Amino acid sequence: MSKVYLSIGSNKGNRSVLINKAIDEIEKKVGIIISRSSIYQSKSWGFDSNDFYNLCLLIDTDIMPKSLLINLKKIEKSMGREDIDGSYSDRFIDIDILFYDNIITDLEDLKIPHPKIEIRKFVLVPMLEIADDYVHPILNKTIKELDNDCSDQDIPLKII
Repeated sequence: MSKVYLSIGSNKGNRSVLINKAIDEIEKKVGIIISRSSIYQSKSWGFDSNDFYNLCLLIDTDIMPKSLLINLKKIEKSMGREDIDGSYSDRFIDIDILFYDNIITDLEDLKIPHPKIEIRKFVLVPMLEIADDYVHPILNKTIKELDNDCSDQDIPLKII
């Protein structure tokens, strides 16, 4: 089994309900949930829109990274996610693979660790709850160190 950290976000519809539904689908179709953070509210990142609800999960899975991505995209699509040309946009649900064990993958459609984790408080703050001592395999810093060094001024607000 592999340890995988995921980030889930929503800024459209009933965000709490959608995030919890995504968690249920992940547990049914992808892997066992080991740990989950609180849900945080933060401003949209990269575009001006509704605030997001975000959380992070740690799961155990036997699904390989590329297949995992395909499965997560299927969950997103079943929950109303529309494919946009890669630009930032409102979404009912967004599920990102942050880390997969300690592997590094740089494919066109799959980058692990997920890019820009170190500059996104909406990812770092929930990750602090479940893995503050996890070491980023490229940057060689813990999540706590990345959070301390992060210049993002939008500190997420814990809501649930």
